[in-house]
Amino acid sequence: MPSSALHPHGRPFQLADFDFHLPAELIAQHPAPERSASRLLDGTGLLPVDRVFRALPTLLRPGDLLVFNDTRVLKARLFGEKPTGGAVEALVERLLPSTDARHGEMLAHLRASKSPREGSTVRFGGADGFDALVLGRAGPDGSLFHLRVEGDPLVLLERHGHVPLPPYITHDDAPEDAERYQTVFARQPGAVAAPTAALHFDEGVLAALAAAGVERAHVTLHVGAGTFQPVRTENLSEHRMHSEWYDVPQTTVEAIAACRARGGRVVSVGTTTLRALESAARHAGRGGLAQAVSGETDIFITPGFHFQVVDVLLTNFHLPKSTLMMLVSAFAGYPQVMALYRHAIETGYRFFSYGDAMLLQRA
Repeated sequence: MPSSALHPHGRPFQLADFDFHLPAELIAQHPAPERSASRLLDGTGLLPVDRVFRALPTLLRPGDLLVFNDTRVLKARLFGEKPTGGAVEALVERLLPSTDARHGEMLAHLRASKSPREGSTVRFGGADGFDALVLGRAGPDGSLFHLRVEGDPLVLLERHGHVPLPPYITHDDAPEDAERYQTVFARQPGAVAAPTAALHFDEGVLAALAAAGVERAHVTLHVGAGTFQPVRTENLSEHRMHSEWYDVPQTTVEAIAACRARGGRVVSVGTTTLRALESAARHAGRGGLAQAVSGETDIFITPGFHFQVVDVLLTNFHLPKSTLMMLVSAFAGYPQVMALYRHAIETGYRFFSYGDAMLLQRA
């Protein structure tokens, strides 16, 4: 549930408070020529400072701990047809554990002129593709379809799927996207959207961070399509977050404890990493984060949220009226974030997944 902090005008926050005008030309349609050539807005001081992303190691301190999300984006968009010839587009939301090695199961959003019926099949990938059996509806609101396929779904998606570019990117996926809509340290397959703040890291930046004495750890949070779900209620307490699977391993728990002991800061690379860390802390309760945690999270972070783990946040620029705008406002303070966004728009920063980055200090 959202917390009860008040707007600077002394009233509860509303959806409209997180709106702003974004010129369409600032929505990045392609990544920067080099990952670390993106711009970086340093918002950790009283005034914004314009930098280049590869300067990040100079902004961190020896002993700080960078925590990454090592999820790997699936080629989760599929195009197919029903036996009647009707077109079907699928976005795989989640792969499910299977007890039979011959089959795989997954949950997917399906778009068709008429939804396929339970017990019917959908052919994906054309003549050389594969069939998916529709087992029925799934999800809290029945918006997902439960599909079964023969073989390993990961192999099938890699062979026949497309990169699931966000809805605000207007071109079809290309070889560039297969490389650049994936972090250089992606390991655990399961996401349908990239942890975009991490897209700016390349081997040169990682080497410079290591040389500067900055430690690294990882979590996994499989970003779902719900990350693009709009908030439709003006009253934030009525919004229901989508659920995503996350894992905070014991090695990361211990790395955080060691960071605290040496006086370092926990730096979250992206909002997905922050959601995993703060979900784990909330799950741990009063005893504090001492053991590995994994499971589902639907954490909704709004102004007034009590952060227990993250000290510094590296993040991209987010959609107006989105839950991520609420999260960054909760983290760095609403007036600070809105001022930084005004500066970013005035000075031509590039927005959203392929856009530029911002560094924030916890308020």
